[in-house]
Amino acid sequence: MGEQAYEFKDERKRKINKKKVILLTIGILLIIFIGLLIFVNAFINRSMPQLEGQIELPILKEEVTVITDSNGVPHIKATNNHDLYIAQGYMQAQNRMFQMEMSRRQASGTLSEIVGEKAINTDKYFRTLGLRRAAEESYAIYSEESREVLQNFADGVNAYIHEAIESNSLPVEFTLMGAKPADWIPLDSLTIGKYMAFDLGGHWERQAFNYYLLDEFDNEKAMELFPHYPKEKPTIIPNEEIDIASSFKHAIIPNTFNGSNNWVVSGKKTKSGMPLLADDPHLGLATPSIWLQMHLETEDLNVSGVIFAGVPGIILGHNEHIAWGVTNVGPDVQQLYLEKRNPDQPEEFLFEGKWEKAEVIDEPIEVADKAAVNFQVIETRHGPVVSEFAEESGKDTVLSLRWTALDPTTELEAILEINEAKNWKQFEKGLEKFLAPAQNFVFASKDGTIAYKANGSIPIYESGDDALLPLPGWEKEKEWKGFIPFDELPTVINPDKGYIATANNKVVGDEYPYHISNVWAQPYRYERIAEVLETNDSLTVEDMQDLQMDATNLQAREFIPIFSEVLEDSNLNKEEKQAMAILKEWEYADAKELSQPLIFHTWMEEIEKQIYEKDIPDSMMGMFGAKGQTTDELLRKAYNGDGSIWIDEAGGLEEVLYVSLKSTLTGLKDKFGSGMTTWAWGDYHKVQFDHPLSGVHPVLSYFFNNTDSMPVDGSSVTPMAAAYDAENGEVDHGASWRFVIDTNDMQTGYHIVGPGQFGHFKSKWYHDQIDDWVDENYHQTVLNETQGMKLNLVP
Repeated sequence: MGEQAYEFKDERKRKINKKKVILLTIGILLIIFIGLLIFVNAFINRSMPQLEGQIELPILKEEVTVITDSNGVPHIKATNNHDLYIAQGYMQAQNRMFQMEMSRRQASGTLSEIVGEKAINTDKYFRTLGLRRAAEESYAIYSEESREVLQNFADGVNAYIHEAIESNSLPVEFTLMGAKPADWIPLDSLTIGKYMAFDLGGHWERQAFNYYLLDEFDNEKAMELFPHYPKEKPTIIPNEEIDIASSFKHAIIPNTFNGSNNWVVSGKKTKSGMPLLADDPHLGLATPSIWLQMHLETEDLNVSGVIFAGVPGIILGHNEHIAWGVTNVGPDVQQLYLEKRNPDQPEEFLFEGKWEKAEVIDEPIEVADKAAVNFQVIETRHGPVVSEFAEESGKDTVLSLRWTALDPTTELEAILEINEAKNWKQFEKGLEKFLAPAQNFVFASKDGTIAYKANGSIPIYESGDDALLPLPGWEKEKEWKGFIPFDELPTVINPDKGYIATANNKVVGDEYPYHISNVWAQPYRYERIAEVLETNDSLTVEDMQDLQMDATNLQAREFIPIFSEVLEDSNLNKEEKQAMAILKEWEYADAKELSQPLIFHTWMEEIEKQIYEKDIPDSMMGMFGAKGQTTDELLRKAYNGDGSIWIDEAGGLEEVLYVSLKSTLTGLKDKFGSGMTTWAWGDYHKVQFDHPLSGVHPVLSYFFNNTDSMPVDGSSVTPMAAAYDAENGEVDHGASWRFVIDTNDMQTGYHIVGPGQFGHFKSKWYHDQIDDWVDENYHQTVLNETQGMKLNLVP
């Protein structure tokens, strides 16, 4: 009995000791975990931008004051330009260094150095295009004054880089990537500028697609998908075989929705009696924003607006005298040329009966943890050979690219001049140096002037049909004939109708003596903007903001009655009839709470599948630029009885609409249930502003995408621009910045910068404008700001 009691006590003691060990272990692990959290938090906080107090920058001549206002906008005040641009570079780097690093690497083709071998094809593509080579040639023609601005800006960036490396306070993204930024140089800023020209395109991919069509289908069927029906029907050049799909399988094609809305209204149509201006550029939506809002001030300069991270100055915005905004003109500034290669000398190409030697450029690509990749680029008289970077074609014939952005250009000089302009004459003079990308500039000034200019280097073609297809590079007569003279570019000043608006729509009539483009955006955004501006002669800032957020869908207004008429006698089932009844009740607003936008946009996607999917492979659909415009025209032709080969081969208009409606409803039921009246556009159409590292791991997504996706109004055809990925409904392109100003008060601008100003995920200004972007909450930024967090930069 005593022995049993002893064993019981001993067992109990062992259990108690085991429990103590477990508790002690848990306690130790908890302490370690808490300590680790504290360390990680402190490490992350170390990279937060310093916005108050004092920072020593010995490269300054005099003290600079930076006030960061309640919306995270830095107001930089200096006594001279030297210090101003140093401070701008320093503040940009504090805020967006990782974004700046990735931007210069993307544009320069050096991502593989830190990302590894998965970025090799991307690097090959950008090395082939040669944006950095073009930036080098551009730098050579810049004025000494502009070079100084670029160098001062770079010096400011480098002051931050050196300080952050020394104090181990680089943004956490660098730690995750295992990288550190090299010194910034002026060429980096210019290369980022060239990338923006790339992002706004120039239609080479549509020429390649048209070439593919002629190769695959008979002429009539192929040309029905051309942006317009050629006067002189082109035929594919015989005996020139290039596998378009294979040649460009790794090509980076800019999103076709990259565009914008802008408009300007004269005082005779505004409540204040002075011009109003509105601008909302449509680009990729991501974290951080592509734009950084800033205010720059010296004795001779007082300008506020936005700039790309990594570039000095203010590209869009206003000063005390004028305001301006842009949209993409979308001209044919990229031309593919077929090049005949010398079979005995592969670096020679035919021109006017003679073999010309091309330039061969060594572009070795460094790859993280791997051997460098030896890569060569061949440049003919027209430009880089772009059909061979995928190493899939190029025996006897290749494709080269002539592109205005690869010429030496001086956009930064234009920016610096228009920042200081006081009237239209001075502003237009500055535009002479803004060459690529070609932009629709709208302008308003406090003297009451409103104006517009389609500005940039726009090639002169002998015929607009020439820009539909690759041209024979061996014929001199197919060369560009120069560029449209500056004084003959489309220009409007103080029009009688009292407003000017652009939305990537066709900007001139057929009477204009020069070709501009074969590819324009669908007209619905412009038509809605004009519809609103026409009917109101007492417009206000609030009206302009409402119009930027307007979700009226004029495409649906045009086609729903047509679809209803065509299907009126069709054998629709109960669900299909219900869907048609719901659509007929619609007031054509792409509102997030409604079911009709979800049905309509899904239906339009299914219609395109019915028309194209059987004949055109996925590998080519990415090159089908302006596909929506083409589809609309096919539907109109079929409805009007003009006939459409593509729709006829798909069974005719009624069959296309019937089958696509059926597949639309089946797909939506699978995703959202059978209750059609409970479906909502916002259940599918959502925005998040993804961070580039969020896709690496769910943990990173939790921190960098620290908000849930938000339902949002609009679409790609509404003034409230919100284009989306059809696979998942994620809104990934739209109004990256919204801006409105009444020139009656040149001190105040109204802005939304989605998702926010700051690049650090722990900043209160990281994602603070997502709700604003969705719900139309503009913030005011003033030129005479005195309130906020004050930072002194001292020599």
